[in-house]
Amino acid sequence: MGSLSIWHWIIVLVVVLLVFGKGKIPTLMGDVAKGIKDFKKNIKDPADETSEAKVINNDDAPETAMAKEKDEAAST
Repeated sequence: MGSLSIWHWIIVLVVVLLVFGKGKIPTLMGDVAKGIKDFKKNIKDPADETSEAKVINNDDAPETAMAKEKDEAAST
């Protein structure tokens, strides 16, 4: 009773297919594979920062925008 029989796995598979649908599962597995590939690539060469990391521009920060609004209101 401690291990799952083949019937338990079949029921789990049917439930997963009903929940996700047969078209969603390949997309989901492709996304997982892409994530694993990117993870392995970044582990292998951590000095390469060309992956999807973006540098945040300080001009776009909310604090900076609020400070600009305050400066504009003070100058008028």
